[in-house]
Amino acid sequence: MSLSEFTRKLVETKLIEYRKKVRLYYRIFFLFAFSIFLISCLNWILVKPSFTVRGVTLSPVSFTETNLLLDLDVQNPNHFDLTLKSFGYTIYLKNEEIGNGRLKKELLIPSSSSTQIRVPLVVKFKDLSGSLKAILTGNDLPYKIEGTADVSTAFGSLKFPFSNEGRVK
Repeated sequence: MSLSEFTRKLVETKLIEYRKKVRLYYRIFFLFAFSIFLISCLNWILVKPSFTVRGVTLSPVSFTETNLLLDLDVQNPNHFDLTLKSFGYTIYLKNEEIGNGRLKKELLIPSSSSTQIRVPLVVKFKDLSGSLKAILTGNDLPYKIEGTADVSTAFGSLKFPFSNEGRVK
């Protein structure tokens, strides 16, 4: 084998190794770009669940404050299960903010269904001034719930804001 053949073979070998590395880098880049694309499409695939207040129950703690237990319906309109990892919420009764809270317990919400949950809210009686009579008598009570939910699916996780208004009957 002459020196020129040896040099040619060495160059060919190095060129083949270089091409393999370039192909590997292209594959890694493609997988990364495809993953980013799928995650960004989650907003198109995922329909936000809705939160509706079904009832409010008083559970007095002391003479100055009480626990409100809010019965919520969490509606999952998607065709796949959702896991509600946590959500923070602020509650308004009769257009007055009465408190906020955070539920950190994970909840499975089956596809195309509604799940009932009960969330606590510590409230001072002075903050319930206009709403206390309506809660105790069970009268029609306008509410608003807003906050952020952290939802996990088989496709990834997403945090989103929510807001819902209605009447507790």
